[in-house]
Amino acid sequence: MTIDWKSEVEARKDDLLKDLFSLLEINSERDDTKATDDAPVGPGPKEALLKMLSLGERDGFITKNVENIAGHIEYGAGSETLGIFGHMDVVPAGSGWVSDPYKPEIRDGKIYARGTSDDKGPSVAAYYALKIIKELNLPLSKRIRFVIGSDEESGWKDMDRYFAVEEKPDFGFSPDAEFPIINGEKGNITIKVTAKGTNGDGLKLNSFASGLRENMVPESATANLTAESIEEAAKIEVDFLNFVEGHPVTGKVERSDQQLTLKVIGKSAHGASPQTGINAGTTLAKFLNKLSLEQGAKDFAFVGSLIHTDFYGKNLGVAYKDEKMGELTMNAGLLHFTDGEDDNLITLNFRYPQGTNPDILLAGVTNAVGKDLQVEKGARDSQPHYVPMDDPLVKTLLDVYQEHTGLPGFEQIIGGGTFGRLLERGVAFGAQFPGYTDTMHQANEFMAVDDILRATVIYADAIYRLAK
Repeated sequence: MTIDWKSEVEARKDDLLKDLFSLLEINSERDDTKATDDAPVGPGPKEALLKMLSLGERDGFITKNVENIAGHIEYGAGSETLGIFGHMDVVPAGSGWVSDPYKPEIRDGKIYARGTSDDKGPSVAAYYALKIIKELNLPLSKRIRFVIGSDEESGWKDMDRYFAVEEKPDFGFSPDAEFPIINGEKGNITIKVTAKGTNGDGLKLNSFASGLRENMVPESATANLTAESIEEAAKIEVDFLNFVEGHPVTGKVERSDQQLTLKVIGKSAHGASPQTGINAGTTLAKFLNKLSLEQGAKDFAFVGSLIHTDFYGKNLGVAYKDEKMGELTMNAGLLHFTDGEDDNLITLNFRYPQGTNPDILLAGVTNAVGKDLQVEKGARDSQPHYVPMDDPLVKTLLDVYQEHTGLPGFEQIIGGGTFGRLLERGVAFGAQFPGYTDTMHQANEFMAVDDILRATVIYADAIYRLAK
């Protein structure tokens, strides 16, 4: 049977974009301040999850909602299950957008909105691929289960809960990365460094705030200081503006007598590629480290300065490179300090290759920052993951990609973590094409309409071949 997948996708283009826009209009950022038993990670992720499940119900699929935190859309039957994993939550929009991040716009053939490329656009592409297979009534020998999460960008509470009550598929992929394939992912662990909220009798750091998520490079940072005198405050203002001139950031100062508020604007990026961003938090900490701070405030500024541009853990003594998986990377995602409080935190999110491990990282960080700071591992540790090139799953997906694009297929290993790693035989497959502009976790996130449609074509063929 020869199927013109491209024509089938084109015939559904308007409906696909309409459904995608309905999801992009939902602000599905995790919000723990509004979390309830009925909305475990906040109302936004729940709303987006329910909207996605409603599309499946509308189109005649079997659907299941698992406690408003995850769910699935299912089709077919068989002794084996092909899993497809998408997510409806998004990272915070942040600042710097040309248009409203939750009012999607098409400009120059690209859809601009938070979630277009990570992961609502690719998820809708995979869903429409499954929808086409169903509407064509194609013969299948396997069950297909499209699993939908709502906490992929944070703690993966969605998948923890989902797999507490549902069985895992036998093999599958996540449309949450790039083509031709991601068959390997580095390990992922966050190490937390905590400083005491104390100051000396002189210059005081009242507060410091930078970062929205552990897996985002902080775009902005703000520090509030109290100088010993008006003269000292005036000198700090001049020194700060000179410092900003010498770094690839913008900054401003608000000063009233001895009070100063310093603000730095850098460039956000995905925490798996911290070298592509400009970390406003560590930049501002580097400046503060030059000042006469004392006690916990001094420790906090020292650590921030120590890790500034230390994308590969060299200053921390944990740098490591594996021949297959590449270099370890480190992102300082959250930097928060409040005078008088104990939970003053710097989070170091490591993406580590095989050959090193979290205990080595913990020991290195502890040694580097000194005995006056508390260092501990975060709760979740995702081990390095790899599916060999000769696995039938990998071979089939690469065959489909090559046939539809005429481009060579090859393996890739990334620092990012996708739901593909949930399965022993799980990979990430698309939806970004070679040469794409990576705007995930950044302002003005976009995905080209043509790329979404091309990905849908590839997904439809790939799902059918894997499940027939």
